[in-house]
Amino acid sequence: MTGADIGLIGLAVMGENLVLNMESKGFTVAVYNRTISKVDEFTEGRGKGKNIIAAHSLEELVGKLKRPRKVMMMIKAGSAVDDLIEQLLDFLDERDIIIDGGNSNFEDTVRRTAYVQEKGLYYIGTGVSGGEEGALRGPSMMPGGSVEAWKDVKDIFQSICAKVEDGTPCCDWVGENGAGHFVKMVHNGIEYGDMELICEAYHLMRDVIGLSANEMQDIFRNWNQTELDSYLIEITGDILGVKDSDGTALVDHILDVAGQKGTGKWTAISSLQEGVPLTLITEAVFQRYLSAQKEERTVAAKSYVKVKTDFKGDRKEAVDNLRKALLASKIISYTQGYLLMRNAADKYGWKLNYGAIALMWRGGCIIRSTFLGKIKEAYDTNPQLSNLLLSPYFHQVIEECLDAWRKTVGLAVAHAVPVPAMAAALSYFDGYTSDILPANLLQAQRDYFGAHTYERTDCKRGKFFHTNWLEAKEK
Repeated sequence: MTGADIGLIGLAVMGENLVLNMESKGFTVAVYNRTISKVDEFTEGRGKGKNIIAAHSLEELVGKLKRPRKVMMMIKAGSAVDDLIEQLLDFLDERDIIIDGGNSNFEDTVRRTAYVQEKGLYYIGTGVSGGEEGALRGPSMMPGGSVEAWKDVKDIFQSICAKVEDGTPCCDWVGENGAGHFVKMVHNGIEYGDMELICEAYHLMRDVIGLSANEMQDIFRNWNQTELDSYLIEITGDILGVKDSDGTALVDHILDVAGQKGTGKWTAISSLQEGVPLTLITEAVFQRYLSAQKEERTVAAKSYVKVKTDFKGDRKEAVDNLRKALLASKIISYTQGYLLMRNAADKYGWKLNYGAIALMWRGGCIIRSTFLGKIKEAYDTNPQLSNLLLSPYFHQVIEECLDAWRKTVGLAVAHAVPVPAMAAALSYFDGYTSDILPANLLQAQRDYFGAHTYERTDCKRGKFFHTNWLEAKEK
C-alpha cells in the first residue's frame, strides 16, 4: 500500500461502519482509536482482509496518509474534539484537512474552522445522518467549512453517501464554517418534530379511535404508499408488528420515557436566538422532557381523573382525517426548519442551496421521504421562496387538509389526548395566515408599563408613538 486515502479516528459502531463503507468503495482507510485494543479488534475482526491500515498512535496514523492528509474524527461532541484537534495539529502540515463527522454544535464548528485555518490547514464539519445502517450502506452527508478542502474530499463523500433514484448523491457542499453542522442540526430538529407527530397520531388511534397494534400497523403501511411515504412511517409500521414473548405488541411493554442527545434542544435554542417561531419542533423537545417526568405524571394522573368518553365517530373517516392532519403538520415542521436555515444564512453569510439540501435529505437520513422531492421542486421553481406555505403545491395540500386537520386537533382536545406538535402547527398556520393579530394590544401593554412606543396603522412604518396611558385613562 502506498498510503491511505483517509484516516478515521473513533471506532464506535458509526466509525467502524463508515470505514467499511469507504473501503467497499475502493478507498484505503487508516484507523485509530484512543483505546488501542479497539484498533486491533476491528482490523482483525470486521476489517480483516480489507484495505484498512491499523495505527496505534496519532503520529502513526498521520504518517500512513497520502497528501493532502485527510483525518476524519468520529468522536463525542464537545471538548474532546478540541483536545483532538490540538493533538493532530502537532503532526499535520499546511493544506491538510481535519474533518469532524460527529454531532457538534455549529457554533463550535464556526470557531474551529477559523482556528484551524489560522494554522494554515483546512477544516470540515460534516453532518452525517442515517444511523449505524446508513453509515454502512450510505448516509446523508452535509459538509461545510473550508471550501478549499471540498475538492479533496468530494470523491470520497459522494462515493459513500446514499443516492436518489437517478443516482444523484445525497451529499453536496453546504457552505462556509458551521453551515454543514447547522443544516444537520435543523435536520435533527425536524426529526424530533416528525417523530412526535407520528407518536401523536399513534396516541389518537390507540386511545381515542380504539385501534389495535395490528390495525395500526396496517394503517402505517398504507400511509407509506401515500404522500407520507418515509423512513419514519415505514419503521413505525414495522415496530407495531413486533410481538413480545406473550404474543402482545412489544411496543405496549416499553416505558413511556423518551431519551434525547441534545440536537433538538440546540435547534429550539437557535430558533429563539434567531427570532424564528419554531413552535412545532420546540413542542416536540418539550414533550420529551415531559415524558421524563414519569413518576410525577403517574401521581398527577391519579389526582386528576379523566373521564373517558367512547369514540362514536366513523373510524375510517377519523383515520383519514388523521393522515391529512399529519401531512399538514409535517409541512409546517419543514416550513419552520427552512425559515431557520434562511435566517441563519443571512446572519452568517452562508449561500445555502435550499433545493439541494432537500435532495441531500432525500436518501440515507432519518427524515428521508418522498415529500422532500416536493420541497426541492418548490425551491428549484423559486430559489427566493420565503415560506413553503406560499408555494403552489404546498398551498394546495394545506387547503385540502385543513378541515381534517382542525377536526383531528378538536378530537384530541375533546378526548383529553395531548397533541402539542399538531396543535402548535395549526396555531402557527392560523397565525401566519392572519392579516391582523392581537399584538396591537400587546404593544400597547408594553408602552403602558415601559414606554416602549408603538407604530400606528394610519402612518408609515418606522414612525413611533408613545401614550401616557395613566393620563389618558383619567380623561
